[in-house]
Amino acid sequence: MYVASDASEPHHLLPDARVWIVVPCYKVRDHIHRVIAAAPSWIEGIVCVDDACPQHTADHIEAVVRDPRVVVVRLSENQGVGGAVMAGYAEAVRRGAGILVKVDGDDQMDLAYLSQLVVPIILGEADYTKGNRFSSVGHLGGMPGVRVFGNAALSFAAKASTGYWNVFDPTNGFTAIEASVARLLLRKQVARRYFFETDLLYHLGTLRAVVRDVPIPARYADEISSLRVRAVVGSFAMRHLRNLIRRVLGQYFVRDFNVATLEMVFGLALLLFGGGYGLHWLAVREPGQAASPGIVMTAALPVIVGVQMLLQSINFDAMNVPTRPIHPYLRTLERIDGE
Repeated sequence: MYVASDASEPHHLLPDARVWIVVPCYKVRDHIHRVIAAAPSWIEGIVCVDDACPQHTADHIEAVVRDPRVVVVRLSENQGVGGAVMAGYAEAVRRGAGILVKVDGDDQMDLAYLSQLVVPIILGEADYTKGNRFSSVGHLGGMPGVRVFGNAALSFAAKASTGYWNVFDPTNGFTAIEASVARLLLRKQVARRYFFETDLLYHLGTLRAVVRDVPIPARYADEISSLRVRAVVGSFAMRHLRNLIRRVLGQYFVRDFNVATLEMVFGLALLLFGGGYGLHWLAVREPGQAASPGIVMTAALPVIVGVQMLLQSINFDAMNVPTRPIHPYLRTLERIDGE
């Protein structure tokens, strides 16, 4: 029998937070009891989502766990980590949760850092917080080298596709979200499998939600990841490109039209003109014919100016990260509508 651990942090430090943990469960039968036992006493509820687990994790939880806070949700078909988390969000929100913390069931995440995730939301400084394993060299000691390189590459791609240039480690699954923001995300078509965390950031960006990194080291033990990098790298690249295009069109051509829009339009036009002119001249020139200074400048100058304008638009985009949390507004709106 497994029971909850005694947390050193008293509940009064988190007044009215109503923090719930959401745990997607797939092939984590040997680890899930440790995750539940590590949940501090100030956690109000724990939603364990059995994602059609072949190990029947839900049955195992109901048989050996005696923590009254645990709620088991069973999915009839495997929906991937994203589908399981969204199902857990929906259940926790339905039960009155105020903050939802997503924790993997493989015991990689140190629940001693839970308070650091939820406090920025309680203080109204963020709508969504996430762990960042790259905040310190010491945090990378237990991380396999291939994961360090892969996460660094994915982080740069995610910055461009999500618009959150101020965050790193986008695939980190140790996250917390305010419930009213989660309600909005439940209406969106968020990716259900391995691209879930990054796609969630993209959708948070469309809401102009504030996202904050929290330094948290990862733990690696005997768990086995089912993610195969070679199998998903092409899919991830295409999804990042799709989200980048959708974000730029939505943010700079539909919802707003500003100086960055002009820099993108004219920068791309100049770059295409200069590059096209230069390639055309190379195609039609006589053998051995040298380019005149005028031809060189006609091709090179638009390219140089175009690149500079595109770089300026990227700088504008990096400075345009959301800074004002939206959940105070959403909570107030919900109270007004509920009266």
